[in-house]
Amino acid sequence: MPDIGPMEIILVLAIALLVLGPSKLPEIGKSLGSSIREFRKAATDVQESVRLDTQPHPAAPVPPAPAAAPSAQSAPAPQPGTGEPGVGA
Repeated sequence: MPDIGPMEIILVLAIALLVLGPSKLPEIGKSLGSSIREFRKAATDVQESVRLDTQPHPAAPVPPAPAAAPSAQSAPAPQPGTGEPGVGA
C-alpha cells in the first residue's frame, strides 16, 4: 500500500476545493468531524457494554423453597377406545 504524503493530501484538498467550492468545504468538514465523533462514541459504548456483560454478576441470595404439599394419587388416564382407565388395547 503506498504511503500518503503531504503532497498527496494537498492535491486532494485542492481538488475538493475546486469541486465543492469555498463555501461548502467548511460545512462538509464540520459534518465529517461530527460523524467521526459519533462513531467513536458508539464504539466506546459498545466496548463498555461488552466489558460489563463479561464481568461476573454477584450471587443473589436464594429464597427458601416453600414446603411441598402432599400430592393426591390420581387414577390412571383412560386409554383411547376402551373406555376403561389404565387398560391397554
